[in-house]
Amino acid sequence: MNKNKLMAGVMAALLAMGVSVGGQAASREEVAAIHVEKAADFQYWNDNSLTKQRIVDFVENATDPQSPDFIPEEDRIAVFDMDGTFYCETAPFYFQETMFLHRALEDPSYKPSKEMKALAERIRPQIYNKTGISPEDNKLLIGYLTSAYAGMTPQEYRAYVRRFMETQETGLTNLKRGEAFYLPMVEIMSYLGNNGFAVYIDSACGVDTTRELVDGIIPVRPDRILATDFVYTSTGMGKDKANSHFYDRHKEKIVISGEPMRENGKTAKIFSILNQIGKRPVLAFGNSMGDSGMFEYTLQDNPYKSAAFMVLCDDVVRELGNIKKAADCEKTARERGWNTISMRDEFKTIYGDKVKRAQ
Repeated sequence: MNKNKLMAGVMAALLAMGVSVGGQAASREEVAAIHVEKAADFQYWNDNSLTKQRIVDFVENATDPQSPDFIPEEDRIAVFDMDGTFYCETAPFYFQETMFLHRALEDPSYKPSKEMKALAERIRPQIYNKTGISPEDNKLLIGYLTSAYAGMTPQEYRAYVRRFMETQETGLTNLKRGEAFYLPMVEIMSYLGNNGFAVYIDSACGVDTTRELVDGIIPVRPDRILATDFVYTSTGMGKDKANSHFYDRHKEKIVISGEPMRENGKTAKIFSILNQIGKRPVLAFGNSMGDSGMFEYTLQDNPYKSAAFMVLCDDVVRELGNIKKAADCEKTARERGWNTISMRDEFKTIYGDKVKRAQ
């Protein structure tokens, strides 16, 4: 028996005995142990959740050959955004942007340029106080998200991500950054995967960041992660183009070039689906207008019954929610025909019951 199945068995036994498993933040091992095959297996959704029932109905019909809404297994494709959809994006900001502030201002092994340090010092209070940063500073930030790691191999970068995952989330108690997954949404991913759906992540976060965050705990294969691309180079490539350079494994290695990332957001998410999946999804899950592309593409001229779901950041007790943003998103979702998911009203727990807003 593998580790995940063993952990799942232990969790199921505890639940059967009436022992709460939501008493503290779920560890990465506990997140990895989430295993949902049928409706009765859900533990982290409120019983009256409309979303859970809609998804159960969708799956039961899609997998029933006698149903008019049956979908052949090869066409059962579901796409999920990451930040704000099944992973925290609010404490205080996106993972890789917060990691950049650490890199530029707190990492003793790294010496940033004067310009990089000045930007980090300028935007840190704005990010932590949630007052927003200017479009000009945001453009600079996007460039530094890569240049701060220029020269690292992919393996070195992922090790850096792993170390930062051990730090505590800001504004939430008892939660490390590597544990900040929405347990109810992980259940949905598990449920779909266990019912013949190919589950993909389609994220604007960097691809190596995303892969390291979900490695070993979210039931999505590495080749099913569509995300913002780093621009790599070779230590021996110089000014040559990649398609004219012959790589020598004995003399060089692949490293991050420092050029700005190619962002995977909005309509670009459609192009990622076209290039890397090659089929139209039947389900899409996101949390913002950055996911509008994959929502609309999923619903447009789909030969099968399809649905889009937007997670609303409406919980201000167990999460660092934003009521105005949630209301705006809900209004747009209703206008566009997208379903909404209320974290406040539908999630029995988000990260575990000991995780709350810090006082």
